[in-house]
Amino acid sequence: MGVNIKDIIITHPIEIKELNNKILAVDGYNLLYQFLTTIRGPDGSPLKDSHGRITSHLQGLFSRTSRLITSGVKLIFVFDGEPPALKRKELDSRRKIKEEAREAYNQATEAGDIESMKKYGGRFSYLTKDMAEEAKRLVTAMGQPVVQAPSEGEAQMAELVRCGEAWAGVSQDYDSLLYQAPRLVRNLSIQGRRKLPGKAGWKTVEPEFLDLKENLGGLGLTDDQLLCLAILVGTDYNPGGLKGIGPKKALDHVRNAGKDHPHTVFDALEFDTKSEVPWKQIWDTFKTMPVLTEHAIKWGAPDEEAIRRLLVTEHQFSAERVESTIAEFSKHLVNKKQKSLGDF
Repeated sequence: MGVNIKDIIITHPIEIKELNNKILAVDGYNLLYQFLTTIRGPDGSPLKDSHGRITSHLQGLFSRTSRLITSGVKLIFVFDGEPPALKRKELDSRRKIKEEAREAYNQATEAGDIESMKKYGGRFSYLTKDMAEEAKRLVTAMGQPVVQAPSEGEAQMAELVRCGEAWAGVSQDYDSLLYQAPRLVRNLSIQGRRKLPGKAGWKTVEPEFLDLKENLGGLGLTDDQLLCLAILVGTDYNPGGLKGIGPKKALDHVRNAGKDHPHTVFDALEFDTKSEVPWKQIWDTFKTMPVLTEHAIKWGAPDEEAIRRLLVTEHQFSAERVESTIAEFSKHLVNKKQKSLGDF
């Protein structure tokens, strides 16, 4: 879910061609959930192979990764590790919401209500460990490195950008800003026309870029003040934040507290008497999030046979379409390598 600060964030449109020769650290779980939610059949059900195993995540991952590679983008896929203790309540809440959506979907199925099936179908997506491991197998076979985070993937992604291993992070959530990721790209995997939830219309979704330094300057905040603001609004560790306080109100409160002692905002608003979780516990969870600081990141040649084995043999993807996609991005990688050698 992430922190809801969209209304106060400065973003800029960015085209994929502008990312040519740039390295992006991708929040793997965030990406896969997008595919599981959006790549669905006419009745709202996910794509499956002949054994009933879900393949929406692999379909989206293979197609999008191929396109980005062909566009000259280098990717590092970051996957979540053990979630922090404070996140368990949010995860439990998400599970409850998904179960309610599943029940609504089942009722719609029994009634033959296709529109309601579409509405609820993407609301109870689950990403299992097996599905995550399949995703790692696929991107590794495509020559892209994988980093296994010790805990939150967004924190690890931010670390990769901060230390210069990647130019920007890729995620739909703004949480990486709270871990001081200098740059973030959104909508990279869901660009194009998208159906408006519960409505007949469509909307255009295009990639956007945001710069942490620009946003802090525009808001007149420090990193610590931004984190204070996020805690007031609500994070994965205190969903909902303080009742009645949205991003703009939170911004006013944090500014009034000042840059020297931003924590005083919590006392002024009696945060600990209104919240189930003390602000210091939330703060420390962000500030002490474990990340890997040494990285052995290498890109390799595609293992075409491994791709075929996973997609065609194990999951019955169309052999023709898989071969066509492999040929497309493999040709780009060969041409790029030859060009680099020629430049040398």
